[in-house]
Amino acid sequence: MSALQIKRVDYLDGPDAQALVFLLDAYAQDPMGGGDALQPEAAARLCSDLARIAGAASFIAWLEDKPVGLINCLEGYSTFKAKPLLNVHDIAVLAGHRGQGVGQALLKAAQDHAHTRGCCKLTLEVLSGNAPALASYKRFGFAQYELNPAAGQAQFMQKWL
Repeated sequence: MSALQIKRVDYLDGPDAQALVFLLDAYAQDPMGGGDALQPEAAARLCSDLARIAGAASFIAWLEDKPVGLINCLEGYSTFKAKPLLNVHDIAVLAGHRGQGVGQALLKAAQDHAHTRGCCKLTLEVLSGNAPALASYKRFGFAQYELNPAAGQAQFMQKWL
């Protein structure tokens, strides 16, 4: 059996782009990804859009030349630290490869990338009912965000436009 390889995605490379869309679509169809396939229009332009975003970085986990996991990251900025941060926007591991260290390897690739960019922290969001992902993130060193315990923990919110 060949070893797991983590490679940075070249958004303009056909095989990389195809693997990214395949993995993200698998995640989108998973109950923890919302349960619906990617819209064809979004899938068609995703990688060309990501290629134009200066702070975008994605990594794919390959096993025996097959894509088995993906992490999409977007650079942001911490005003309190006056340094960049790296947000893990998506992380997905195909169902048959979960619990085998793929997610941890992808998080390590993101962390290494964040270090090279001078980032002060990694951020991510996770559904409260996704116990396996929560355990994986805690194992990697993530914790709930709070500035002061008396003020409570941060809550992620959204408003569709």
